[in-house]
Amino acid sequence: MKVTSASKLSRTKNWRIVIYGKPGVGKTSSIKFLKGKSLVLSLDNSQRVLSGLPNVDVWKDPDLPEEEDELSFDREHPSDSIVKFMRDEKEICDNYDNLVIDNVSSFQKDWFVEQGRKSKNGIRNEIGDYSSWTNYFARIITSIYLFRNINILVTAWEGVEEVTADSGQSFQRYTPELRDSVRDGFLGLSNIVGRLVINPSTGGRGVILEGNDTVFAKNQIDTRKASAIEDLFKFGGASDVPTPSVPKQASGSGAAKAGSGK
Repeated sequence: MKVTSASKLSRTKNWRIVIYGKPGVGKTSSIKFLKGKSLVLSLDNSQRVLSGLPNVDVWKDPDLPEEEDELSFDREHPSDSIVKFMRDEKEICDNYDNLVIDNVSSFQKDWFVEQGRKSKNGIRNEIGDYSSWTNYFARIITSIYLFRNINILVTAWEGVEEVTADSGQSFQRYTPELRDSVRDGFLGLSNIVGRLVINPSTGGRGVILEGNDTVFAKNQIDTRKASAIEDLFKFGGASDVPTPSVPKQASGSGAAKAGSGK
């Protein structure tokens, strides 16, 4: 029997983090706080806010016009575009320290619009689309989460769900905006789920890392219950701090160039 001692397991190697929040709170901008070289899959084509960041590349669908920098993902045909992205798995894992999936709520909406165009009236979704989405998203996110030797950050819009406690009391809870059928399984695979908010008195951005009746959040990496967004990826505990290193070197004409150290 082959085993690995739990004492040798690292909490901070190849992490999977989800942050969600209202549009404009800085989810995409948080990418600048990642260490090493990052590749962004911009599912909503909101990559303009990343302008000027030297260690960030944006994946582009090879069939989109090269001269249109604001278009990197084909939102009219998201199913085809995501397949093309998945084909680049080896090159991504060989050349980047971090992969950012930004944002899955937009991808969900575009997927249903795409399926609606295929329906009988060309607008409405068929009942079968909803069960198809459950299986489809599970396959996509599980495949991406299996990318080797790379950290993965996923962003989502903020949604609100109605929750009923055992006492019968009903209340609203903030969660990533995804259908219930896919959300819980997806979040269960993630090491950290945090709600990004803006402090109205200071303007500072912070991430809630501990869940309660009104906020879905969790932190399996360290003991923090909240963090300033600029410190989110600075994990606590001496044994959990990664050893400084140089980002993975690029190879090939289309590969990433080496950036600053981690």
